Amino acid sequence: MIASFPMYDRPETAGALDRLWANFRDAWPGAPADLARNGNPWSHWRHPELLLSQTCGLPYRACLHGTVQLVGAPVHCLPCPEGHYFSIIIVRADDKRTTLVEFAEARPAINDPLSQSGWAALDAKARDGGFHFSAPVITGSHAASAHAVANRIADIAAIDAVSWEYIKEFDGLKSVLKEIDHTRPTPALPYITTKAHDARKVFNTLRNAIQNLEDTDRDLLCLKGLVRIRAKDYLELPMPAPLSPVSSRTRSS
Repeated sequence: MIASFPMYDRPETAGALDRLWANFRDAWPGAPADLARNGNPWSHWRHPELLLSQTCGLPYRACLHGTVQLVGAPVHCLPCPEGHYFSIIIVRADDKRTTLVEFAEARPAINDPLSQSGWAALDAKARDGGFHFSAPVITGSHAASAHAVANRIADIAAIDAVSWEYIKEFDGLKSVLKEIDHTRPTPALPYITTKAHDARKVFNTLRNAIQNLEDTDRDLLCLKGLVRIRAKDYLELPMPAPLSPVSSRTRSS
């Protein structure tokens, strides 16, 4: 079996995620001793012996929902409905523009074309404003998108609200970037398992593992609990516009 939590796994959160996994592992006979951290997350999500992982809502609805089971969605310490999250739209602090529509011709930094928070949510917000973004810089991660904006490689980015808290705290960019808007809440990054497992049992085990974390770990992970979200709530979200970037990946930190 294999398990991973790739979506918010960074050096500062690794210990808390290990302790979350230990709580789950100790309650699941035969669970792997350690989280898988090597390789592309897609190799985890499509692994035939996947016990538990966390993916993004867009990969789930675009590619994975027919081959994996939805376990549940995290409840974050965010001002939105339980099991949901949103993106913070960030620009450079010295940029005089203050509204999204003023960036209609600007170059966005996008962590991945199959990212709900980094691309689909931003695309939906732009469409609501009557325009669409083009010529993106594909960066490989939310942190790299923030650095791309800070370093004037791009002008604007949508950052998962949980990732944005880490970037502000740990990446030294708080003073050089500012928030100008946010996207509407959508179902949070889903936990998944293969069809071979009992998804209800996985849900209950993960919920207990979260509840049994120390408060300091839950606070660091911005994690309050686990709720069930219907698959249709992910699948009914609009697909973003396809991308043909003129700029390539910057760095995936």
